[in-house]
Amino acid sequence: MNFKWSSIKKVFSIRVIRILLVIIGLIIVFFNDSFGKLEGFIEFLFLYFIAVCITVFHWLFVNIKFLINLKNEKKKTELMHLQSQVNPHFFFNMLNNLYGLVDKDSEKAKTLILKLSDMMRYSIYEGQKEYVTLQQEIDFIHNYIQLHKMRYHKDITINFEVDIDNEKLKIMPLLFIILVENAFKHGLEVLRTNAFANISITSKQNSIVLEIENNFDEEIKGEKGIGLENLSRRLALAYPKKHELTNAINHDIYTAKLRLEI
Repeated sequence: MNFKWSSIKKVFSIRVIRILLVIIGLIIVFFNDSFGKLEGFIEFLFLYFIAVCITVFHWLFVNIKFLINLKNEKKKTELMHLQSQVNPHFFFNMLNNLYGLVDKDSEKAKTLILKLSDMMRYSIYEGQKEYVTLQQEIDFIHNYIQLHKMRYHKDITINFEVDIDNEKLKIMPLLFIILVENAFKHGLEVLRTNAFANISITSKQNSIVLEIENNFDEEIKGEKGIGLENLSRRLALAYPKKHELTNAINHDIYTAKLRLEI
């Protein structure tokens, strides 16, 4: 309450000063001939000019600061909205896959559900933070891969290599999982035989690189989801001019590469 009252008094004082400066300026303009003959008028005019300049600069500073804060808040709000879309998109796919396993192998389904709950815990508590450590994100991906390995009833090859020199680097959470999920959804998930995915995360100094290579069925065209669009927008907001996201298709091999400069 005291803080609010002091803020009101501050705003009121600033407005009074501005009004007084305007009134004094009008008086000087209309009665310039009379005041011009008074001793010390030039000095007063100089001080008045300084006061006007300070007021104008203060007004510009306040408004520019307001616009910057407004832009940052808008950016933060959009990032939170985009980040909240990752969780249901990811877990919807996982729960949908687990549904068919419940009747076939209930014990295995229970194990997978417990593992999924651990991932949900990370997503809910850590995923809503502004930043997490690189190691936390790597552990999340590792759990994701292990969960898929446990539920598949076919031979698949998944290579996950990690070579980082600083596991405490801070990054935005749940960035990598979208690309990893695509490798499973469009490759390992649909191919009956010889399905593979090579995933690597490397970091040197302040640079982090995620590379993914997987095969897929060229005859099956996957529907365009919100995942990659979401990722591209988050990268543009959180890492402007500090990221590079590329992908390529060579026959039945899809590659994706994400580079971040922290």
